[in-house]
Amino acid sequence: MSKRDYYEVLGLEKSAGEKDIKKAYKRLAMKYHPDRTKGDKELEEKFKEIKEAYEVLTNADLKARYDQYGHAGVDPQMGGGGGHQDFSDIFGDVFGDIFGGGGRRQSRAQRGSDLRYNLELSLEEAVKGKNVEIKVPTWVTCSPCDGSGAKPGSKPQTCSTCHGQGQVQMRQGFFAVQQTCPTCHGQGKIISDPCKSCHGQGRVQKNKTLSVKIPAGVDTGDRIRLAGEGEAGAHGAPAGDLYVQVHVRDHAIFERDGSNLYCEVPIGFATAALGGEIHVPTLDGKVKLKIPSETQTGRMFRMRGKGVRSVRGGIEGDLICKVVVETPVNLTDTQKDLLRQLDTEMEEGSAKHRPKETGFFDGVKRFFDDLRS
Repeated sequence: MSKRDYYEVLGLEKSAGEKDIKKAYKRLAMKYHPDRTKGDKELEEKFKEIKEAYEVLTNADLKARYDQYGHAGVDPQMGGGGGHQDFSDIFGDVFGDIFGGGGRRQSRAQRGSDLRYNLELSLEEAVKGKNVEIKVPTWVTCSPCDGSGAKPGSKPQTCSTCHGQGQVQMRQGFFAVQQTCPTCHGQGKIISDPCKSCHGQGRVQKNKTLSVKIPAGVDTGDRIRLAGEGEAGAHGAPAGDLYVQVHVRDHAIFERDGSNLYCEVPIGFATAALGGEIHVPTLDGKVKLKIPSETQTGRMFRMRGKGVRSVRGGIEGDLICKVVVETPVNLTDTQKDLLRQLDTEMEEGSAKHRPKETGFFDGVKRFFDDLRS
């Protein structure tokens, strides 16, 4: 095998640190790995050269000897005592680091799951905010063993099969595959005397009661994150988070759109025609609204600052009232006669008293005239 300078093989300066060495090796190994070169003997030799350089330069003792004596310091035939790392170790270093494996990494207990709690609020509660108590069924850390899973007074022992790694290597021909340790199931530790409360899990199921502060201005779709209030992780691992998902119920009067509130206000025929004052509802009580004379149905009135202040800040929105002229119902004979008299009196000057109606039917007449011509 060629005895080129190991730093040159990896394309590095002699001052390169371990991080740079690993980065260069991964890049070259992915390019020249036998799985990619399809039996090309020349490229396979190049890969072996890259592997040898990597083995030496990532071993602190061998690297020190190589930096001082060159190849003579790491050649077993010359007393250098160079170590050997097979393809299974290389496979773990390259592909394990990329895909999350790696047999030389200590197994880590998995963080607990995040939880979601659906909270339904009235519009008033969402706008003004409040403190609510919720009950969440979840996993919590076992108190007697403090999450270790071992009986109080004892401790988990390092797994003798994987030596605490949580993974073992299974050789398959030229390569070795990383697998979860069958003895400790990836935990790296064995609990010979489990806690009686949690049966070795380090956590127990419980209905947890929490007090949640709902900020003023929340709306449907907003989420409140409670860090560490999700499921406790097994064997003392950190807990996940709890997300309180807000849903605001439909309101009998108001409809919310962002910071604004909308409502429909029915008014009588006389008020619409002659004008007047009416009382309209807000979330803070009734307020007066002046209706000008000759108001048409569907007209919008904006009441500044009577809406909602968003949870994200800013000024309060507005209350927008849409007036709807209500047609009288359940009329007496006398009332009907009065309306007929009024209609007769306005008929002579219908263009003046009912301009929209007159304009509409004039337009209809022109339309049919055009069709006939």
